[in-house]
Amino acid sequence: MKLYTYFRSSTAYRVRTALAVKGLDYEAHPINLLKSEQLDDAYKKVNPMAGVPALEHDGKVISQSLAIIEYLEDVKPLPSLLPGSAADKAFARQIAQAIGTDVHPLINLRTMKYLGDKLGADEAAKKDWTAHWVMKGMHAVEAMLATRGGVRNTVLGGDVISMADLCIIPQMYSMRRNGLPVEDLPICCAIERYCITLEPFIKASPEMQQDALPDLEPIHGPHAPLLKHAA
Repeated sequence: MKLYTYFRSSTAYRVRTALAVKGLDYEAHPINLLKSEQLDDAYKKVNPMAGVPALEHDGKVISQSLAIIEYLEDVKPLPSLLPGSAADKAFARQIAQAIGTDVHPLINLRTMKYLGDKLGADEAAKKDWTAHWVMKGMHAVEAMLATRGGVRNTVLGGDVISMADLCIIPQMYSMRRNGLPVEDLPICCAIERYCITLEPFIKASPEMQQDALPDLEPIHGPHAPLLKHAA
């Protein structure tokens, strides 16, 4: 398997975690988004959407992080990232898709560049716009999580890791990195506190990637112990 990835990409972070949970080996092929390597013609032949992640396996390329996770679920069913009843599976997908389609796109690099380059928004305006839509979406995610109980270790409870957790952790990382408040997301914060102590999340974290900046400091808050814990 070859994974086209970028260390700070939330979507690539999801897939790296899925691969780690399932114990699947892969070759990481970094694509530097800040240098616009995703726009190179050679890479667009791999992924016409010009983004990461993309997974090459058995002569095929799969893009879109949730599709890749579903593919890995079929390739190696255990441990499952869609465990439990039909209702559990649907709930995990519901949370994952809410973040993947309604929240994450509003904080990614492509959106920020368009706001600045095409619409003339300055840094303060971009931050205000992002904070409004991302927090609105994450408050909705928190409300959905609350329908299945209060503060807990994972979306489905106990130590059961699902596709939904794989989306929450990178999203929280991104929010912290961008200075967005997370204190009024108690269920998400509790899930984050638990999951970042687990080996798959540590292994997949931005700070542990081969293309991470040499002087990259762990994000303040729960992510700060990552390097110490991994060492």
